[in-house]
Amino acid sequence: MKKLPEIFANNRRWAEQITREQADFFPRLARQQAPKYLWIGCSDSRVPANQIMGLMPGEVFVHRNISNVVLDTDLNCMSVIQYAVDVLKVEHVIVCGHYGCGGVEAAWRDAHLGLIDDWLKHVQEVARRHRGELKALKQEPQQLARLCELNVAEQAAHVCRTKIVQGAWARGQPLTVHGWVYSLQDGLLRDLDVTVSGPDELPGG
Repeated sequence: MKKLPEIFANNRRWAEQITREQADFFPRLARQQAPKYLWIGCSDSRVPANQIMGLMPGEVFVHRNISNVVLDTDLNCMSVIQYAVDVLKVEHVIVCGHYGCGGVEAAWRDAHLGLIDDWLKHVQEVARRHRGELKALKQEPQQLARLCELNVAEQAAHVCRTKIVQGAWARGQPLTVHGWVYSLQDGLLRDLDVTVSGPDELPGG
């Protein structure tokens, strides 16, 4: 059985570099976790939260799943949001999708990939609700890109409507929910202008 020695070599080099730059980094990091940001993103290996935002370990609390879906029935996701908001007191929740998302593509094309098909029904529901807008775009690449954006907006709204976030706002805790999308083509983040800092900013709120 291979033990992946190259990974451990990479790890040693990384730890040594960090220590050279900040001698107290790891002892300080071990004492406290105090991130300002919760990132809810896609599991895609090309979308690493810390690196994209130029932040160090300890600065971002992260939850990832296929196509950055937020469900109030997903105990894992809800537990992450609850811990981040109620315990860590993050100030920002970022829902970030990415163009070229394989999950979004599979949902739009109704591809059959196995167990994940049930998960992707949630993205298909987003597509169904916005089918008119999506079909008005004649080319599939544009349809897929727009569905990535619409999915982010819907999942950010789901975050806003959780009892966790609603409770934080009710007690006056500063908390803002953001919807972003990342481009694999140029490495840049794009703000989708669905930022919400209180229940009165929600559509119909």
